[in-house]
Amino acid sequence: MTTPPTASSGTRRDERELREARFAMRLSLFFGLVMLVGKTTAYFMTHSAAIFSDAAESVIHVIAVGFASFSLRLSTKSASPQFLYGYERITFFSAGFEGAMIVVAAIAIFYESIRRWIVGLQFEHLGTGVLLVLAAGILNAGLGYYLLRIGRQTNSLILEANGKHVLTDSWTSFGVVFGLGLVLLTHWKPFDPIVAMVVAANILWSGGRLVWSSAVGLLDYSDPAAGRKIRDKLDAICAELAIQYHGVRFRTTGYRQIVEVHLLFPHATLVSEAHRLATILEERLPEELGMPAEIITHLESVEDHADVHREEHYTGRPE
Repeated sequence: MTTPPTASSGTRRDERELREARFAMRLSLFFGLVMLVGKTTAYFMTHSAAIFSDAAESVIHVIAVGFASFSLRLSTKSASPQFLYGYERITFFSAGFEGAMIVVAAIAIFYESIRRWIVGLQFEHLGTGVLLVLAAGILNAGLGYYLLRIGRQTNSLILEANGKHVLTDSWTSFGVVFGLGLVLLTHWKPFDPIVAMVVAANILWSGGRLVWSSAVGLLDYSDPAAGRKIRDKLDAICAELAIQYHGVRFRTTGYRQIVEVHLLFPHATLVSEAHRLATILEERLPEELGMPAEIITHLESVEDHADVHREEHYTGRPE
């Protein structure tokens, strides 16, 4: 017998958390547009390849935040007859899209830096441009840490990815300020494209990591640390309820864990009693994990389950 998924305490998002997440995403989009205007102004004032690299990253950021905002709204929609598990896994696609956009920005920066170095480097109003970029970097650093904090509080991979992107943008700005400061101090113009290419390499690494995290999420990668935590909590709850388990599998949707587990009962146990204990476990485990989770249990007889499962197909504790 398989018990149906329960509407455990973690399966439905708290409305306050949703409001915080949506506000954070709107804030990110607003500041992204402000940063884009400021950096674009600085670029046209100075014609600096390094500032171009920062402005290009901001263009990608605005596009990515727009898509992330759509993904956040879609991920909170209830399940439908066509999408029985809901839309939460759009979070992985959103993170991958943002990472891919960062990679595109890095390629554009490499190209523009090399082109400008070849045709000749000419600067104007460099000091003013540096101040604009520095202000943008400070604002982005504060915004990035805020987005990361809200993303972790609300278990939102979309907000976390966006926060990491904003922090990358801030470090990009600080790198540009450092490089242009060297130009102002030494009057050696090649510092400008060199810094731009270093910035491009850094954001290329950041974008690649986001794409990788998206790929492993879509492929249902089982994080060993998460697996240990789930099994430790299962050990404690099952010991308290005097039941055994095996066949643990789990996956994440980017917001919540979906955990499958087989529970073993003596053959003489009434179905109603086994179901009662399974329901207790289904309700307790999300609370013990401290995060949204849906627990799916399968009930088996302890005396003959080894004969039924002659070949073990699941990862879990030895029986």
